[in-house]
Amino acid sequence: MRKENFEKQIEISESAQIGENVKIGYNVCILGNSIIGNDVQIGSNTIIENSKIGAGVVILSSFVTNSTIGAHTSVGPFANVRDNTIVGENCRIGNFVEIKNSIIGANTKMAHLAYIGDAEIGNNCNISCGVIFANYNGKIKQKSYVGNNVFVGSNANLIAPVFISDNAYIAAGSTINKDVSAGELAIARARQENKKNFKNPYLDK
Repeated sequence: MRKENFEKQIEISESAQIGENVKIGYNVCILGNSIIGNDVQIGSNTIIENSKIGAGVVILSSFVTNSTIGAHTSVGPFANVRDNTIVGENCRIGNFVEIKNSIIGANTKMAHLAYIGDAEIGNNCNISCGVIFANYNGKIKQKSYVGNNVFVGSNANLIAPVFISDNAYIAAGSTINKDVSAGELAIARARQENKKNFKNPYLDK
């Protein structure tokens, strides 16, 4: 088997600032006035543009544009952080998470498959798989507010504008369009019904 030699392609703009002990993988672009802190790891196929990356951050195969990532936060793989987003320290922004024009508090985690648009989320929150912040009503973008220590269950939809107070819980599969007070559990989904002896009329034909 023939062994190919591939050149390590890295593009760094003249105005970018890179700290000490920074590890950069293949096919990485650091563009514009980006600032990269010390001890940062930037994995292959990552683009960072006009963004500030704090110390100890790990970014894997992701896009970060016009945003700030706090120290010791992990991003990716395949995340998209853009348009004036501020992510706090010690956060987890996982695979296939998109964040746009939002503020994320410290120690908040969104591990996979979520869209956070035009939102403010507090500290120590959990945004589960499949959560959508529905921010656009067809005419304007509206904001959602989530307090501290909030748990948002899988496949929940938060329809802006909505305010979720501290220590609240959103049950999985809920669509939330009313405010939730502190310490409340919000459940907004149809009651399950199981039809006995069901036969599919299309299969019968």
